[in-house]
Amino acid sequence: MLSHNAIYREDVKRTAELNLRWDKLQNTSFLITGASGLIGTFLIDVLMYRNMKHNLNCKISAIGRNSDKAHKRFNEYFDSHYEFEFISHNVNLPLTNLKSNYDFILHMASNTHPADYSRDPVGTINANIIGLNNLLTFSCEHLTRRFMFASTVEVYGENRGDTEFFDEKYCGYIDISKARSGYPESKRCGETLCQSYIQQYGLDVVIPRFSRTYGPTMQENDSKAIAQFIHKAVAHEDIVLKSEGTQLYSYTYAPDAVSGLLTVLTEGRNSEAYNIADERSDITLRELAETAANHSGRRVVFELPDEKEKRGYSSATKARLDSSKLKSLGWKACFDIKAGITRTIDILSMEMTS
Repeated sequence: MLSHNAIYREDVKRTAELNLRWDKLQNTSFLITGASGLIGTFLIDVLMYRNMKHNLNCKISAIGRNSDKAHKRFNEYFDSHYEFEFISHNVNLPLTNLKSNYDFILHMASNTHPADYSRDPVGTINANIIGLNNLLTFSCEHLTRRFMFASTVEVYGENRGDTEFFDEKYCGYIDISKARSGYPESKRCGETLCQSYIQQYGLDVVIPRFSRTYGPTMQENDSKAIAQFIHKAVAHEDIVLKSEGTQLYSYTYAPDAVSGLLTVLTEGRNSEAYNIADERSDITLRELAETAANHSGRRVVFELPDEKEKRGYSSATKARLDSSKLKSLGWKACFDIKAGITRTIDILSMEMTS
């Protein structure tokens, strides 16, 4: 079980022991959507570690659509005396079954990889707009202390060739005629919706913008390139690269993404967006594939994608994030790209043989 993996638990402990403003989370309550996702899962493990080891006394209500999956993944928390509950619900439906007030509401439920964009573009848009609106409305009605909307590097669109790094004010081109554009465009619209609630209703909202995030909590069906590279490495198979691999992107290991999220949540200013990235994890797709392949003793092979696959791929060739705004709040990444990739492969390899 992943939560019992020695390396994974080391990552959870390291993150949970960081010098963050845990005092602002003491004796609070969380409502977290996308709780079984890549970032949500690790976040819950970190918060529960603080509950168990440091008496954070943080109540967590996790929302998702797959109750069986959640009970399997978070089984040890259901059986503990610490307050944890799972709520089976589709956020695109009104939250009429929720009666509690929450100090923090974190919306992280969304399709987040290319296969989902291509297969379910409407569902992708709905979660980022309709689901978000339901949660924002609930937050206003129940006097939520702070709302967090998880956004993405994708909101920047394509690099216009006028900058090396995207800061939080940058806005590039997105071809809205492509179904895949439903993801970045709905995230853009979602951010604007948050700003509208701030202005019209006085809601407190912060927006972390994640770079391409990876880690052992990735879903098995994750179709992002980095996930495919890692799964191939774990299986000791050659890594298939479906381009020349010159694309240059920012990546973040899940523990660093979560520490960035917690920094934004506790230290960020109302209405502000913050990039979560670190230059030590900026790498080309080819170098990324080679890093994973080298660790597993395999090689990189090149294969052109079919038309269906192409529909889900990003057309961005350079997407590096400027994280100076987040770093001004005191955030610092603990892992560079090589450390993150090798730890992920090692953890998942151990899980396969356990």
